[in-house]
Amino acid sequence: MALTKHTIVEQMQNQLGFPKNQSVEVTETLLELIKASLESGDDVLVSGFGKFCVKEKAERRGRNPATGEDKILAARRVVTFKCSGKLRGRINGG
Repeated sequence: MALTKHTIVEQMQNQLGFPKNQSVEVTETLLELIKASLESGDDVLVSGFGKFCVKEKAERRGRNPATGEDKILAARRVVTFKCSGKLRGRINGG
């Protein structure tokens, strides 16, 4: 099961004793800060967790797999994530 915003809010309530409206506000504020940073092209580094980076993708030639039609795909920005060594160790049981 995926971790959702709703689950994060519930965990904040249970583990930290925050009221629901404060838990929602903290969660939304954190996510908005991360989004704004990525939107401006800045990286987001969370020590012990990982790093979100914005990368520029150049225009490229692609193909529609259903029709086989060639197409030029526009340049775009994508978000990538690289987990920290600590997180990788925990995931792999180290």
